[in-house]
Amino acid sequence: MSSPSPVQIREANAHLAALHRRVADLEERLEAAENTVREQAESLIRKDDQLRAATQEISEAKDREISYLHDKLCHSEETIQKFQHTVKEKDALLGQLRHRCQLLDNICKSRPLLDKMLSHMAEAERMGPVVDLGETAINSSLTDGESSCSPNRVSNHKDFSLSEDDLDDQELDGVVFGTTV
Repeated sequence: MSSPSPVQIREANAHLAALHRRVADLEERLEAAENTVREQAESLIRKDDQLRAATQEISEAKDREISYLHDKLCHSEETIQKFQHTVKEKDALLGQLRHRCQLLDNICKSRPLLDKMLSHMAEAERMGPVVDLGETAINSSLTDGESSCSPNRVSNHKDFSLSEDDLDDQELDGVVFGTTV
């Protein structure tokens, strides 16, 4: 074989040098790319860790809020039950009070009649006993023993009262009648 000529050797050396530079350049670019990929991977790992931690924190906050809202809901339901029970009690009380109010209205409507009846009874008491019937009724009142309708007892009785209009009535001669409502 013949030996290569010096021009061929120079061309081969130039070609080898160019290949060597190309390989070195590619290795630098490869190393830079690997560094970039490594940095990106590390950055992604850090971001992944941060996102995982944020997700965990959000999940825990969500669980805490759900627990708080559940407790609040239970407390609200208990409060509603208490209020419903109170409303039932108040409704029952209102029913009783309505009935009593109706009774008082009926009493108030009947009061003039009761006042007039007591006035007539007082007049009958003032008339005294019937004289000369030949009986021993002369010293007794209309009833046996002391009468609960006598003017002295009625005027001191605390279960009866008169309105201001009735107090002005001159026919009563100072005797007070009526009902207290």
